[in-house]
Amino acid sequence: MNASRPFRLLFLCTGNSARSQIAEALLAHKGRGRFIAGSAGSHPAPEVNPLAIAALDEHGIPWQGHRPRSVDDVIGEKWDFVITVCDRAKEACPIFPGQPVFAHWGLPDPAEATGTREERLRVFRDTAVQLARRIDLMLALPVEKLERHVAEERLRAIGEESHARRR
Repeated sequence: MNASRPFRLLFLCTGNSARSQIAEALLAHKGRGRFIAGSAGSHPAPEVNPLAIAALDEHGIPWQGHRPRSVDDVIGEKWDFVITVCDRAKEACPIFPGQPVFAHWGLPDPAEATGTREERLRVFRDTAVQLARRIDLMLALPVEKLERHVAEERLRAIGEESHARRR
């Protein structure tokens, strides 16, 4: 893979209001200089979920002012990696130009959590922790030195291993 510039990575979800926004923020923070992060949704919500913003705030990552974007807004951009973080986005994932590396890191939607604000915030915190772990594993990979198909295998394995541990 080409390491002459930062890698561009897109996180896809359905609403682009929780999981993909959290993942984008975490990678933008942790992968500075090495990755440029983006996110979008197949059916974007009107706003980022306030509990996603609160969970990121607890990680010291300010994220207010970001808006959910449609996949239609980013489809023409060059992406090196595309990672879906929900099963519906995986099923509806469009074809991106340039053959980016694809992986699926499915997670339950924290926006579907019920209970008190604190109970729901705990679910968003857990989502942020799971995504941070996956991003840390990805950042530990020497993606600059890996062939495309190997990078894809390794990124997919990160999502599959994490998924198996949740069961």
